[in-house]
Formats: sequence, structure tokens, C-alpha cells
Amino acid sequence: MEYTEEEKTPFEIVEELNKYIIGQEEAKKAVAIALRNRWRRMKVEGRIKEEIHPFNILMIGPTGVGKTEIARRLAQLTGSPFLKVEATRYTEVGYVGRDVESMVRDLVEVAFNMLRQKKIKEVEKRAREIAEEKILEILAPSPLSPRETIRDGLKRGIYNDREIDVEIKQSPVSVIPVAPMGQDAIAQSLQEMMEDMFPKRTVMKRMKVKDALEYYTQEAANKLINIDEVKQEALKLAQEKGIIFIDEIDKIAGKGEEHGPAVSREGVQRDLLPIVEGTSVWTKYGVVRTDNILFIGAGAFSKASPQDLIPELQGRFPIRVELHSLGEKEFERILVEPENSLIKQFKALFYTEGFTLEFEEEAIKKIAHYAYLANQKMEDIGARRLQTVMNIVLEEALFRMPYLDKNPYVITADYVEEKLSKTLSQEDLSRYIL
Repeated sequence: MEYTEEEKTPFEIVEELNKYIIGQEEAKKAVAIALRNRWRRMKVEGRIKEEIHPFNILMIGPTGVGKTEIARRLAQLTGSPFLKVEATRYTEVGYVGRDVESMVRDLVEVAFNMLRQKKIKEVEKRAREIAEEKILEILAPSPLSPRETIRDGLKRGIYNDREIDVEIKQSPVSVIPVAPMGQDAIAQSLQEMMEDMFPKRTVMKRMKVKDALEYYTQEAANKLINIDEVKQEALKLAQEKGIIFIDEIDKIAGKGEEHGPAVSREGVQRDLLPIVEGTSVWTKYGVVRTDNILFIGAGAFSKASPQDLIPELQGRFPIRVELHSLGEKEFERILVEPENSLIKQFKALFYTEGFTLEFEEEAIKKIAHYAYLANQKMEDIGARRLQTVMNIVLEEALFRMPYLDKNPYVITADYVEEKLSKTLSQEDLSRYIL
């Protein structure tokens, strides 16, 4: 099976990203080009194709300005397996903790689960039919039973809450292997070895028909799909389309020190280097090459600079883009323009209880103003500040629903002022805003 990026031009990719992320045009442009270049590489013929590798990206900017969202949406556009990790989770080989190769194994796991779910979806109808037959054998064991009548009732959910005895397979022992010195590969090997030594046993469990139907459907689907084929496709998908987003990469910046925590940080960088350069990593599904995985590093770099990374690692992130802090105008747009904007989310929540939520234009401007003001007074957490500000504004209404006396429930500028001006005048702002 050949995997290619969706044939979107960089301009079209940016247009799609604009539906979810406000501003940060430089970063959008960089990731769009990187994605398109990977598609272009697949079209290249001859030996030179093997010399073309992704141009990894380093995003520099404060928290909450869209770094992760850009990478996540980019992956969704193409159905690429996407993994977000924090650089601070990893330790140098020889220390207790996760080794950097585990991020590649996790990416392959994401790819495997994506493909497995896709394959299950393809056989879902057949698996459901098999599951219904198994349930019928339990509900109508006698040849004289009215099977077709029971089958019809089963499809209509009449028997959903009836309890039946179901044969399920479970491991006789619980195995939790501990890998020494952060070697996750050893943990995986031990887990698989123990599972082979202790095969699953069949036990009877009482459950509702609707739960039994789901269990048998899943069991049948797993038997209908070719797991070995899925494993091979997952390896190829991770290699050719995988995206690993390494957040807080600035936290492992540090070089030249011979003692202290900087030694471990530099060790993590050196362990990360071959992964980003291109190497083979063993996974439980097989060996995966990292040459064509797109790596996106991100960090605020407020207390360090990209130059504090070891030179070899700097060279593996040739594309650098700076994301800027958000102002009041950006906050106003973030509240209303994206397809998943906060105002649309809260409107959907109100609608579940039969209420229409409306905002005056000036009220939206006030919310944006106070979110920006809170970021200036405290730690700048970007657009995440809007979530807590909106919750303060709507807290009383959310608490009183469904007993509100107004429908539609209109948020006015005066109401926002009343709710937020008092809160932001408090000396201990941290009690109210994250």
C-alpha cells in the first residue's frame, strides 16, 4: 500500500489551518511547505530520492500561541500518525526514565491503532452479523425457538438490558515488566514473552446483551482483519507520514557543563540526534527507519536560546519560525472565527439544555480585553487564558441551568465588566485565573 500526502498545495494547507488557528502566518507557511515537500519527495524518481529528507522545524514562541495546534491540525489534514511528546520526559541512556527511542515506538503504535481502526471499520458490518449470531445462540439455543423474531428484537434493541453469560478471554496473570535504565524495548520484549508463556484462558462473565454484542463484534473484527498486514502497513505509514512534535525542547538546552543537570540535558540531546538524523529503531511490529519522519520542535526559549542546543542538533532543525504573543485583536478573532471557537463551544453546551446563548459584539471585545490584561499582569499563557475568563463570565449561568429565566441568554458588555473587573482587581489573581 502506497502512502502519499493529500495533494494540497501549500496555499491550500494554510487556508485549512486558518479555519482553526488565528495569526502565526509564518509558522503555517513553514509547515505547509514541509508537508508539500514530503509529497514532492515521493514523486521524485531515481536514486536522488533517497537523499531528500524532511526539513525539520523549530517553533519558537510562548505558550498558548498555537504551536501544538498547528502541528496537530497538520497531521489531521493528511491522516498522518501524530505524536506529541515533552522533551523533559526523556533521560540519557543509563539513567532511570524513558529513552528517546520510545517516542518512535509510540509513533508506530499510533500508526498501528489508526490502521487497525480503519480496517475494523471496513469489516464492521460482517463482524456485527457474526456477533448477532453468537448472541442468538445464547438467547435461542433450541432449534424450536423463534430465531427470526428474536433476531428482529435484537436489532431493535429490545434485549439490550437482558443479562447473559458470555465466554471471554483474559490473561491468567497480570504482568508489569520493569525495564532497567529506561530501556523501554526490554519492557516490550518481557511483556510479549510473558504473554506467550501464559496464554489467555476462557472465563464466563455475566453482562448485558448490548455489552456482549460489542464484545463479540470487536472479537469478530479482530479475526477478520489481517494483523500482520496491518503491522507492515503501520511501519510504512509511520516512516513515510509520521509527525513527532517535541514540546519543551528548550528545557533540554544546555551544553559545555561537566557537572550538574546540564550533563543529563546534553545527554538527551545526543541521544535524540541519531533519531532526528535517521536511524533504525526496533519496535514490537518490526524495524522502523526515522529518516523521513517529520520532527517539529517547540519551546518558549525564554531562559535559553536555540544556540544553547548542541550544534549537531541545531543543524537538524534548519527551519526556524517565531510565533508571536497574542493581542486583544487576535483574542477577539479566536473567540469567534475558528470552526471550534470557544463561543461556539459554549453555545453548544447551552443548547443541550434548551437555551440559546448570544454575545453582544462589545461583550466579546471586553472578554478579549480582560484576557489580554490578565496575561500582562500574570504569566502570559496565550489563548488558554480565554478559557478561564469565559468560565468566569458564564459560571453562574452554567450553575443555574436549566432554571435560567432568560432565553435567549444574552451576554452584554456591562455583564462582562461586572464579572471580570472585580475579579481582576483582586490582589490574588491566581485564585481566579490560571
